[in-house]
Amino acid sequence: MSEQATMKKARPSLTEGPITKTLILFSLPILLGNVLQSLNGSINTIWIGKYLGEVALAATSNANIIMFFLISSIFGIAMAAVILIGQNLGAQKVQEAKKVVGTSTVFFLVLSIIVAALGWIFSSTILGWMNTPLDVKEFAVTYTRIIFAGVPFMFGYNLIMAILRGSGDAKTPFYFLLLSAVLDVALNPLLIQGMGPFPKMGIAGSAVATFIAQLVSFVLLIAYLYKKKYFLRITKADIPLLRINWSIIRTLIQKGLPMGLNMVVVSMSNLMLVHLVNAYGSESTAAFGVAMQISSYVQMPAMAIGGAVTSMAAQNIGAGKWDRVNRITWTGVSVNILMTGLIVAVLHLFNREVVSFFLPPEGKAIDIGVHINNITLWSFIIFGIFNVVAGVVRSAGSVVFPLLVAFVALLLVRIPLATALSHTYGFDVIWWSFPVSFSVAATLNLLYYRFGKWKQARMLASRA
Repeated sequence: MSEQATMKKARPSLTEGPITKTLILFSLPILLGNVLQSLNGSINTIWIGKYLGEVALAATSNANIIMFFLISSIFGIAMAAVILIGQNLGAQKVQEAKKVVGTSTVFFLVLSIIVAALGWIFSSTILGWMNTPLDVKEFAVTYTRIIFAGVPFMFGYNLIMAILRGSGDAKTPFYFLLLSAVLDVALNPLLIQGMGPFPKMGIAGSAVATFIAQLVSFVLLIAYLYKKKYFLRITKADIPLLRINWSIIRTLIQKGLPMGLNMVVVSMSNLMLVHLVNAYGSESTAAFGVAMQISSYVQMPAMAIGGAVTSMAAQNIGAGKWDRVNRITWTGVSVNILMTGLIVAVLHLFNREVVSFFLPPEGKAIDIGVHINNITLWSFIIFGIFNVVAGVVRSAGSVVFPLLVAFVALLLVRIPLATALSHTYGFDVIWWSFPVSFSVAATLNLLYYRFGKWKQARMLASRA
């Protein structure tokens, strides 16, 4: 059987068929996965708060900052793998895609072992650099060390997820993410409290629950792919592909780091806003925190559609179907407007009820939270537009310009605007900085999409 026939038999194609249906079916598992991860974290936070109290919660908060940094560091590299695999499959180069899988596997394995070892050894030092309070530090060190021990499984799962999405499969990663989340949520109270046959482990129990959930999900996912004879699996004949191909490694790092740095820019912008809001008192800070919690869910359709269009566009770029790439872009923008717009409309109708779910009835925080949502929520429709367009541009290998756009919009427009004008025109300027900065980002990305040279970008120096 030829490479092309093997590929068509093994996976759904993103280079043919109805675009809208394919995009929605491909993005839904990504969206549900994002929601699932957020709910998983929220439920575990409730378990820790209920059974172990505020000190333990503070410890996990410090550890979660470290985990976000780790996820950011590999997010971009995993996305680069998605694009590389997608382009090769679009060009009918299954063996080239397997080379990416082989090199990525070795690279992620070595990287994860180094990170896990360094994290285990230097957890206390890292938490010290973060000025972790002394009464929290002992809990935080225990929790963080166990989380670092699970890094190989976390990195491995992210790599397999990238490989599957690059080949057009978003459903399988979701099923095993669901398994991991159910195990994590179920094991947390059992291991924290020592219920039934389980030992009482306190905060270590929460970390061990996450460790076990990731390990079980990762091992079963690999077993499932081999049982199904997934066409990009590494077989005995492919063992020579498990080596460092420096051309691929350079591409993963050069193209991946800017995409990972994009998450860092977003985080820096949010931290600076928190610093600014803190000056207006605890009620404002609490309201802002709730508004950001709500907006994190509002952003999820845009993030999912952005991920879907990246995979779809990468395959079509590999196939040389530029007209279809253009239709994927505008379909993605349209679906984002509808999905995000619907969520925003519902939240506006039940604004006070949703905010009240997070905040106590007394005080002004609820009114402030409702006011923040009234100004900012609709702007996430614009956020979705620039995120989708950026996803298509990145799929060609042009990863620096979207990073520059994020830097300009979020750090050079949003923060100075919110800082300088809020002192003159009041608190509301901080919230109006959201639609202003998102509009700047959307405009710059659309201009680059229309007039820029992103189509001339390449992932690898040679596509031969």
